[in-house]
Amino acid sequence: MSEPLLSVRDLSVAFGRTVAVRSVDLEVERGRCVALVGESGSGKSVTARALVGLAGADARVRARELTLGTDDLRGANSARWRRIRGRRVGFVLQDALTSLDPLRRIGYEVAEPLEIHRLATADDLDDAVFGLLRRAGIGDPERRWRQYPHELSGGLRQRALIASALAAGPELLIADEPTTALDVVVQQQILALLSELRAAGTAVLLISHDLAVVAESADTVAVMYAGVVVEQGPAEVVLGAPAHPYTAELLSAAPRLDGPTLVSTAPRWAEPAETGCPFAPRCPLAGDDCRTSLPEPVPLADGRSVRCLRPGLATAPVEVAPAPPEPAAALDAVPLLEFRAAAKLYRLPGGGRAVGLEPASFTLRPGEALGVVGESGSGKSTLARLALAHLAPDSGEVLLDGAPWSRLRERERRPHRHRIQLIDQDPVSAFDPRHAVATIIGEALPRTWSRAARSERVDELLTDVGLSHTLRDARPARLSGGQRQRVAIARALAAAPDLIVADEPVSALDITIQAQILDLFDRVRRDSGAALLLISHDLAVVRRLCRRVAIVQDGNIVEIGDTAAVFAHPQHAYTRQLLAAVPRPPVPATAPELALSTPEHSLSKGIA
Repeated sequence: MSEPLLSVRDLSVAFGRTVAVRSVDLEVERGRCVALVGESGSGKSVTARALVGLAGADARVRARELTLGTDDLRGANSARWRRIRGRRVGFVLQDALTSLDPLRRIGYEVAEPLEIHRLATADDLDDAVFGLLRRAGIGDPERRWRQYPHELSGGLRQRALIASALAAGPELLIADEPTTALDVVVQQQILALLSELRAAGTAVLLISHDLAVVAESADTVAVMYAGVVVEQGPAEVVLGAPAHPYTAELLSAAPRLDGPTLVSTAPRWAEPAETGCPFAPRCPLAGDDCRTSLPEPVPLADGRSVRCLRPGLATAPVEVAPAPPEPAAALDAVPLLEFRAAAKLYRLPGGGRAVGLEPASFTLRPGEALGVVGESGSGKSTLARLALAHLAPDSGEVLLDGAPWSRLRERERRPHRHRIQLIDQDPVSAFDPRHAVATIIGEALPRTWSRAARSERVDELLTDVGLSHTLRDARPARLSGGQRQRVAIARALAAAPDLIVADEPVSALDITIQAQILDLFDRVRRDSGAALLLISHDLAVVRRLCRRVAIVQDGNIVEIGDTAAVFAHPQHAYTRQLLAAVPRPPVPATAPELALSTPEHSLSKGIA
């Protein structure tokens, strides 16, 4: 074991009376990767921001130890943090759209660290930027560097942000959900890049809700809940045989590509206990003593620690139910949405031509879910915008309920707009930052409703998407990425639509909330007959939710059919490439009897 590059002891972060992070201990060695996993709002991003001096002006950050190499960073001022960020610590934020300057071309964003830290001459700068863009998986960098963030897909923006973070060759890379917006092929490129950086001696602190990515990349896993690290240790041990009930819950909720489609039993959101273990309100083993005091970390003989009064939970088989069959009526119904050779082409400056979507034909019936899968920039979002009539096709047409939709004038479409609701990939850009959560959701409800009825419905929707009613008055800036995504879903459901167009609706969500939202989509679809057009790069989510799938490459639908059949026996080479690139989540084995690091004690004695 080498000396850690980053060493953190007893880190706490508070905002006013709210303690967001409590007693966090972390060590990250050179060439190693430590992963922070946990639910949205559990404190992962707050922890990461505190480690680079970006917790916020109103934050109180305290630690017994916070060192980078031999430098003590406790009490570092703004000037000192600016010298460290970029040069010694690279930081990849979760929200690429808000992290990139909308008025600057991405080439300048990537070049900025090189110029500030004087790492490239004016003659070498262009080549250095092109190399960094290629390294982050951006093809044709000579063209892409001139584009602004709004001209790029979500995946391309995320890759540009990664390129900027790597520009100065930092010793430590902190990556907050670096693969969330990426398709599986580019995700593999980024994971390979992280592996290359580690091999070169870079330390990596990875924040992710994707346990498959964590299992493939991390040496050590720290599991957070309500600001507390409840379990920490070697990745293969923590993910292979979880000792804390919350870790077991995370693993059981992960959608799988190689298993049957299941309806999860992930518990709904619960208010953490004010005293004692914060997970106690949701814990299947909780007793009265769990609420009396916060447990200290218990060291185990296998090299990990667990914060639990009853550690050693064996990973029992998860109770799951097979998804009910598709309603027979839906298969014979008149298509709700129909594409008839609809195509949309984009033209580049200088007369170049880029394809958005080549002529596409398919149908979507009431109550049906169709998944659209492909790489970033393949045409998925263009297809979604054509369905919403936000774009007009250059040729062909789109029909709604068998009647013209894309050919209508907007004033003729407006009375029917509420029937189609969009869940956008970037919810922060879809919200008015001045409005509270209750206002954002309530604006989709009928104006004829009374104030009491609207308030009651807002509370119901918050519960459905797994949010606390205490967030009613919160502004979007106060919410985590996953919380904002859930607000966007609640707003879409408020209008009781006939068709939901969901563009990466669960990409920002942790797996327990993701499982809850997928169940919610299933329930809404089956109970109301609403159809779902799901745009996603996550093939396991598509496998879980959609009976049919369309594979899109370079603007062409190269394969479409029954999801299980397409995934089991792909006919197109690109489909096989996508399936081969999907990381598989770990399958936990039944945990053996776990022992304390002192051999005279056995944890099995403490299990209720």
